[in-house]
Amino acid sequence: MNLEDNINNENLFDKLNEITKNISGKLNILNEQIDIDTQIEYFEYSKNIKEKNNDVSININDKKENLFNQETPIEEKKEIIVILASDDNVKSYRTLEKYSKNPDKELKDWSILALQESKMIIEGSILNENQIFISTGLGGKNSKLRYFTVLFAKNDNGFTDTQKQIISKELIFSLKHHNAEIEKIEFYKKFSKIASLIPIQEPIRNIFKEAINNCNELGHFINENFLITNTKILNNDEISAFLKNKKKSIKK
Repeated sequence: MNLEDNINNENLFDKLNEITKNISGKLNILNEQIDIDTQIEYFEYSKNIKEKNNDVSININDKKENLFNQETPIEEKKEIIVILASDDNVKSYRTLEKYSKNPDKELKDWSILALQESKMIIEGSILNENQIFISTGLGGKNSKLRYFTVLFAKNDNGFTDTQKQIISKELIFSLKHHNAEIEKIEFYKKFSKIASLIPIQEPIRNIFKEAINNCNELGHFINENFLITNTKILNNDEISAFLKNKKKSIKK
């Protein structure tokens, strides 16, 4: 998946906001940070297994112990995991729960996704309630999604210590106003990295635009353009590469 497809994608954020406002049922947000490609692989594999087997629970009781056997091939374990996740049975959930505590290294993320899916299916069956699963590369917490944001200094001298304090205080204040929270702020010479948890139905980009505008009332030291994604935490090289690509596209 192309990272740029999910950076500063206003349509994606707006669509997510709109969908969650119009759905009825319990929202289940994946807390863990799992690579988007891994998630796609898991759910596509699960879909194929379900289409291939009308009754996914066939012979699962005979096979589930193979999940804990070191000699069992990884591909076979994948099939066992997705079948257990699709089985409306507490015993299947307990098996996945046990496996997730000490999974094969290659299947750690799969075990997390399967456990979440199994929990949703069982809860939906017991409570007779729609279960909606929302997952992003950065995960979330309770009803909040995690976002990674980069703010850029307006000049080459970067942020002063005073400006860093202003940014930190304003971000904490602005996000708190929207029932959001800052997990981490890191400052570098020419930019700042922010990890935050924001309620899924809040206007994501507007929150940061508001904070930037408030800071700039004290000196116009933050670039109005910023980077935001819920796909992954970018390192400094990735941020630089992203900016270079943007500059090239502007020149074209």
